[in-house]
Amino acid sequence: MKYYSTRDKSIRMESAEAIKMGLSRDGGLLTPEAIPQIDEAFLQSLVNVSYQERTAKVMSLYLTDYSYEELLTFAKNAYGPDKYDTDAVAPVRTVDDKTHSLELWHGPTSAFKDMALQMLPQLLSSALRKTGEDKTACILVATSGDTGKGALEGFADVPQTKIMVFYPKDGVSVVQETQMVTQEGENVGVCAVVGNFDDAQNGVKRIFSDVEMRETLAQRGYFLSSANSINWGRIQPQVVYYISAYCDLLKAGKIAMGDKVNFCVPTGNFGDILAAYYAKRMGLPVGMLICASNSNDVLTDFLRTGVYDRNRPFHTTMSPSMDILISSNLERLLFHMSGENDAEVRGYMAALSSEGKYEVSDAIRAKLAEEFWGGFCGEADTAATIADYYKNHGYLIDTHTAVAANVMEQYRKESGDENVTVFVSTASPYKFCDHVLAAIGEAPAGDGLELLDQLTAVSGVTIPRRLAALKGKQRRFDLTSEKMEMESVVLDFLQ
Repeated sequence: MKYYSTRDKSIRMESAEAIKMGLSRDGGLLTPEAIPQIDEAFLQSLVNVSYQERTAKVMSLYLTDYSYEELLTFAKNAYGPDKYDTDAVAPVRTVDDKTHSLELWHGPTSAFKDMALQMLPQLLSSALRKTGEDKTACILVATSGDTGKGALEGFADVPQTKIMVFYPKDGVSVVQETQMVTQEGENVGVCAVVGNFDDAQNGVKRIFSDVEMRETLAQRGYFLSSANSINWGRIQPQVVYYISAYCDLLKAGKIAMGDKVNFCVPTGNFGDILAAYYAKRMGLPVGMLICASNSNDVLTDFLRTGVYDRNRPFHTTMSPSMDILISSNLERLLFHMSGENDAEVRGYMAALSSEGKYEVSDAIRAKLAEEFWGGFCGEADTAATIADYYKNHGYLIDTHTAVAANVMEQYRKESGDENVTVFVSTASPYKFCDHVLAAIGEAPAGDGLELLDQLTAVSGVTIPRRLAALKGKQRRFDLTSEKMEMESVVLDFLQ
C-alpha cells in the first residue's frame, strides 16, 4: 500500500519509507491511500488469539511491504512478558453492564504511548534495512508527558538511531520528568523547553521543515525522523487495540457480533481517537467517537462549531498530556473528510499557521457531527470523577482517564445513547500521585517519588514495577533550551 502527503498527493511512497521519514518534507502527514476493510469473519478470527497475533493480522493489512511473520515477531518483542505486566496487554475492565475501561498502561512506562512506541523502533529498524538507508536516524520528539519516556524506552540503544526528546519545562508531572531525565542509553538526549507543549511541537516541526538544517545533518551522516503521532508508525499500532477491545467484549459475552460500541478517548493531539476513527472506517462496529478534552478545549469547540481556533489561553492542568492547543493529527482527519482534497487541507493549515484558526466547509462539519461528539472536563470535575470511581466502583484511575469517564457521562446525558461504551484509560494513576491522592481525600505528603508509597499504602493498588524502580535512580539530563534555540540543541547532540 502506498502512503501520500495530506498536503500533496503526488508525494507517494511505500509504508517502510513513510515510517522512516515520519513527516512529509512538505509539512504534511503521510497517510494511507486506502482504508482496508474487515468483516465479521475477520473479527471472529481474532477473538480467541493472542494480542500479538491480533496486532500482526491488523497491521499486515496496512504495511504491505512487511510480512506477517515480521510483524508477528515485532509484536512478540513489543508486548511480551518482559515488557507488559499482563498477558492481555490491553485488558478491558468492566465497570458495569454498559461501561468498560480499556487499560493501555500495562507496559514499561505505564502509559498508552507504550502500545505504539514498543513497536515503532522495530518498524523503523526494519524500514532502514528495507530502504537501504546508510545514515543514522535522528528521532526528534516533542512530548506533553508520556510520549517522551515511551520513545526513549523504545529507542534506547537501538542501532542506527539517536533520539532527542523535548518536553515543556514545568509542564509535566514529577514522575514523568523523572522517567525522562534518568533514561539510560548511549543514544538518547533529553531537553526541557521554556514554554508549553505547543512550543516544543512547533520547534520540532520547524526543524523538520528547515532545508539547510537537513542538509547539514546529512553531511554529518544523519537524517531526521519522528516518534510523535505525526509518524504513521505511531498511529498504526494504536488502531489494533480498538479492534482488540471489541474482540475481548465478544469473547466475554458483553456484546454480540455486530453490536455497535462507543469509544470515549481523552486526547490532545488527536492521534489516539484518530486511530479509533480508522478502526471504524475499516468496518469495526463503532457508534459514536467521543472526544474528551480537559480545560484546553480547542477540540471540543472545533467538533461543535467547525472552527478550530488556537487563539485562547493555555491552561496547565492535572492532565498534562492533554495540555495542547495545536492538534496535529486533526490534519489526517480533515484530509479524509474533505475527500482527500490536498489543496483544501493546505488552505486550512496555512490559515492555522498565519492566523491561528480556520473554519472547515459545511460538508466536513456535517461529517464531523455524524462521527464525533466533543466534550471537556475541568479540574474540579476531574478530581470529583477520580473520587467517584474510587469510592463507588473500587477503581483507581488517573487524571486523563477521569476526563474520559466524565465526558462519557456528559455525552450519555445529552444524547440518551445506550450503546455499550468503552472509555480509554491512558495512564497509571501512579504517574500523577499528587492529584490522585488529593482527589480521594488524602493530603500528599511531599511532591516527589515518595508519593508512590503513600498512594499504594492508602489504596492497596500495587505500584507498577518500573515506576517503583525510579526511586534512587541517577538524573542524567539537566539541559534547558529557549524555544527558538532547539536547532542548536539538535546540532550539538549530533556532533
